[in-house]
Amino acid sequence: MPTPTRPRRTQEERTAATRAALLDATIECLVEYGYHGTTTTRVVERAGVSRGAQVHHFPTKNALVLAAVEHLARKRAASFLRHDLDRLADADDRVGRALDLVWEVYQGPLFEASMELWVASRTDPDLREHVARLERDVTAGILEIGRALIGDRVEDPEIRGDLYLVLETVRGLRMHQFVHPATEERIRDRWTRSRERLRLVVARWALD
Repeated sequence: MPTPTRPRRTQEERTAATRAALLDATIECLVEYGYHGTTTTRVVERAGVSRGAQVHHFPTKNALVLAAVEHLARKRAASFLRHDLDRLADADDRVGRALDLVWEVYQGPLFEASMELWVASRTDPDLREHVARLERDVTAGILEIGRALIGDRVEDPEIRGDLYLVLETVRGLRMHQFVHPATEERIRDRWTRSRERLRLVVARWALD
């Protein structure tokens, strides 16, 4: 019998595959080499596409790295909305679970790649504008955790201030890992200690 042939991909499918390869390769390079070490040459080689294809989709390095981080953020947000909020609704300890969700959002390659952009944007006004917008989008997504706990009360300025305190504490802990790397056990201990203190802040309104 003749070997069945796979249907040829459409132009749209090929375009989507090329973009995805470039975006995934960019995230990997940001994590491995940092922002300044992430060159379009490295990205093209890792993605296995041509230089012309890269320029066609993303004409500048900044366009490429920002699209890559936004791409990863959207994937994480979609997963969060599909699974994590459902787990929060079913949790026995909703406050503790909500804090853990915020912590989980700031783990992995998204945060590490974002950190590279934060540092680079300090001296690049154009990049800074785009990074600030991205961070606002990420923060807005995280605030949905608070909305899942207390509904529209999340708009109360005092409660919103407490939520920002949680975000700033988690970000600080993650940045601390870059300066003082530690074992997974030590990192969990740090988070457990901080979570119990943050619980006192959140529980005063989350359990009303």
